[in-house]
Amino acid sequence: MSLLTVKGLTKSFGGLRAVANLDFDVPRGSIVGLIGPNGAGKTTTFSLISGFQQPTAGEVTFKGERIIGLSPDAICLRGLTRTFQIMQSFPKLTALQNVMIGAYARHNSSAAARRHALDVMSRLGMAARADELARNLTLADLKRLEIAKALATEPELLLLDEVVSGLTPTEVEELVALIRKIRADGTTLVMIEHVMQAVMTLSDSIIVLHHGEKIFEGVPHAAARDSRVVEAYLGEEMMIA
Repeated sequence: MSLLTVKGLTKSFGGLRAVANLDFDVPRGSIVGLIGPNGAGKTTTFSLISGFQQPTAGEVTFKGERIIGLSPDAICLRGLTRTFQIMQSFPKLTALQNVMIGAYARHNSSAAARRHALDVMSRLGMAARADELARNLTLADLKRLEIAKALATEPELLLLDEVVSGLTPTEVEELVALIRKIRADGTTLVMIEHVMQAVMTLSDSIIVLHHGEKIFEGVPHAAARDSRVVEAYLGEEMMIA
């Protein structure tokens, strides 16, 4: 059984359909890439799955349970959480304090939350940054902090929204390795990403959205050679590569 099932998911804003009758499944233990041009409906899809927006129509099932209508915190407690394209750190708090906020979802005491947060930061190579204010972190560290806050809630399914974008090639390689480790540790992932090096390397399957509609679903190498995907998003150079 799939960990996550999306059926007929639709979101309209007035006369505009941001997401249109979207279907897909996320197998447990997989990495699924969600790609498409700006405005394709990718982040809206994440918001609908994670409870930040409610759909016009359709169903989302997580671990066999319908989660449409639940609040983001209730969905998080069931084991599904997300990061944000626009990073949501608390700049005047330390990196550790930021991660502890996520840890409080599972741990009632400050001592337990601190221990868990430090463990997560160590796994992500951020232990040395624990006492730095978030506002003083580099972009690469802020990206890791965003992931750390989400992982501190102990998700079974993690939605990553452009955590690689804006990084240098070396930083991209490091984060790709980190995402592989997160999957190896037992977390299933769905990732929105414009950095094709990352999404094509990491993903077991790719879903391509265009104007809110799914135009492709399959393995990465097939997406790179699909004429609809090339025309809508990837460009001829990707098809040739």
